[in-house]
Amino acid sequence: MFVAVDDTDSMKGNCTTFLATEIIREFSDLDLIGNPRLVRLNPATPWKTRGNGALVMRFGKGYGPRRFIGVIGDRSVYCYDKCTSFEPDAEEMRERIIPHIIEHHEDDSDPGLLISHVKPSQAFYWRGVRTIMDRVEIDAEIERIGGITYTIGNGRGLVGCTCGMAWRPRDSTFELLSYRPESRWGTERVYVSDTIRDVEHGFPSTFNSWEDRTCKVAMVPSTPCPVMYGLRGDSEEDLIEASKLIKTEPLDRWMVFLTNQGTDDHIIHNTRGLVPNQSYILSGTVVSRTRHIVGGHVFFDMATRFGNVTCGAYEPSKEFRFMLDWLYPGDTVEVMGELRKNPRTLNVEKIHVVSTAKEFRKVSNPICPICSRTMKSTGNGQKFKCKKCKTKSYSPVMEEVRRQVVPGWYEPPTAARRHLSKPLKRMGVTQPVEFVNGRSL
Repeated sequence: MFVAVDDTDSMKGNCTTFLATEIIREFSDLDLIGNPRLVRLNPATPWKTRGNGALVMRFGKGYGPRRFIGVIGDRSVYCYDKCTSFEPDAEEMRERIIPHIIEHHEDDSDPGLLISHVKPSQAFYWRGVRTIMDRVEIDAEIERIGGITYTIGNGRGLVGCTCGMAWRPRDSTFELLSYRPESRWGTERVYVSDTIRDVEHGFPSTFNSWEDRTCKVAMVPSTPCPVMYGLRGDSEEDLIEASKLIKTEPLDRWMVFLTNQGTDDHIIHNTRGLVPNQSYILSGTVVSRTRHIVGGHVFFDMATRFGNVTCGAYEPSKEFRFMLDWLYPGDTVEVMGELRKNPRTLNVEKIHVVSTAKEFRKVSNPICPICSRTMKSTGNGQKFKCKKCKTKSYSPVMEEVRRQVVPGWYEPPTAARRHLSKPLKRMGVTQPVEFVNGRSL
């Protein structure tokens, strides 16, 4: 039986992943089939709280080998990859889950619960991770699969439940989430930064936990939620081993989730048109130098098959913005990012410089071929003329500039990346050394 919950948190606190661990603890009389799933949906959704993630679990009777995936209090949690045909009673599960939702939701959230022995169509996942969906769009699908539900408020969380439950991974990663005792929620987190650095360096399968350049931790939240940290990676075994080396305050529990984080599933390829609040990869040619505005934000324009598109990198992306300053009209690029509605801007998540144009700068006015004297300008944008010989020229002496930017992929520092954005590390590429060595504080 599949169980999905969504939209129980807010910026004030709580965390839907913590609610998932409470549900797992509630059903200690059932087996967990596969890892609990943390499914991130469209990051451009205007009303999302933080990461726009739905939680999905499957319960039943497992058989075959089991895997150790977490601890809740003094109880070890295991999951099975295979299960029998036994299905728990959905109505009974609903009644047992409702008290946990009531206890662990924020007043300004709109929680949803969906229980079904059949998954929704996979199409709902791709619509949920790439577009904005309305509640009415999923009601018919819930009825089709025979799902039973529970909602609070407007029940918007059912959209996330349906789309999250519909996920069939093409690509996937893991996240080991650890949680603080309730008595410490909202207080300053205590941890040893160097142990997180050592994990990032010692376990190559991990990602997005540490930023070497600024020596800053990127996997510890700053919100007053129950989470202590979230360690992400491609190997479940590595995450469990690595977590043993991280020194923090005492923990209440931890759990390894299967996720779609770091997959770029939200990126739309080969689109027929551009719709705000969706994320795209667009190819084009740079047609302007960068513009800087108050706040430290940087913009440039590129020509695409949809016309000119303004691309922006914002202050939190730090030195990544200055890489955009190295672009020059004529450069061919691919840009990944979310299309913002107002002002209409493609917010850059990653950029691929495909090829660079030649850039020239003026060295001097032209030299008279007769007397070898430097010609004088006759006006802005006008010809040059030698006063003595009356010779004329329309071209100053130019030299080619050595470009700072070179072809390759570029990404923001760790803390500025989106949950769904695939890090270059997972793509098997690294940023050009010219950029890595050229970054400044």
